[in-house]
Amino acid sequence: MTDRSAVLADRGVGDRISGLFWRRPGLLLALLIAPPLLWLGVVYLGSLAALLLQSFYSIDQFSGMVVEEFTLRTYLELFRAANMDIILRTLGMSAAVTLASAVIAFPVAYYAARYARGRWKAVFYLGIMLPLWSSYLVKVYAWKLILAKEGIITWAAESIGAGWMLNAVLSLPYVGGNSLSTSFLGTWMVFVYVWLPYMILPMQASLERVPTTMLEASADLGATQGQTFRTVILPLAMPGVIAGSIFTFSLTMGDYIIPQIVGTSARFIGQAVYQLQGTAGNIPLAAAFAVVPILIMLVYLTLAKRAGAFNAL
Repeated sequence: MTDRSAVLADRGVGDRISGLFWRRPGLLLALLIAPPLLWLGVVYLGSLAALLLQSFYSIDQFSGMVVEEFTLRTYLELFRAANMDIILRTLGMSAAVTLASAVIAFPVAYYAARYARGRWKAVFYLGIMLPLWSSYLVKVYAWKLILAKEGIITWAAESIGAGWMLNAVLSLPYVGGNSLSTSFLGTWMVFVYVWLPYMILPMQASLERVPTTMLEASADLGATQGQTFRTVILPLAMPGVIAGSIFTFSLTMGDYIIPQIVGTSARFIGQAVYQLQGTAGNIPLAAAFAVVPILIMLVYLTLAKRAGAFNAL
């Protein structure tokens, strides 16, 4: 007993703490997750709670000051024609960007999942991730120059004799404009380019989980390539498509920089929130606008979870 007591006395504080954590692993886990949970609870959820609270306030029409009294008047303002136009425009652009990203990303993701091996797979990941390493603003301003009336797209179209086709597209209502850089079409193109990697990667991960044996069984049963795609590949890859759409849809809804640099003067939700809380000083209406995409994404995430999309993230 004397020798054991001497050994225990010689043990340092570090050894005793290590022994405590070994005997009580739950304590170690609590200490590890406490900081991120504290950040999530205080900073993230706390800011969302403050945002929700301010959305129930209103602005005094005479003084312009925030009236801190519970009211639904601010939410009713969202149903005004001008504000509903902003919401519907944002939803339409988000849906268009998501659909285009899925169509473009699918063949790229399928090739990477089924045919790319070794060095070529590394090249694939490098090609997808490389644009994400560059500055967001630099990419948007670069696209502003590319889409300008004197930009490379206009020059290329005129060089091959397709300038009339570009002008015809730009003359379409609700889509075109004086140039691609001042049109909804140009805004849509930039959105698709910026968010496309977020669609490719979940889709590629989902396609890699499709067993090759199922494709072989489909061929053995006499199914054509089109039938195999519709009945086997697409249903099994759909969780990846939905997972990617979570990113493209939500990021498009909340972005305010791309529409501000590329496109028309028509506002999106992100721009409305930025301008209302900044120049206009209408924080309650800005908060109410910010709640709209949150509610939409909560519904969308619930449906995506039921479809198994989180397994492809």
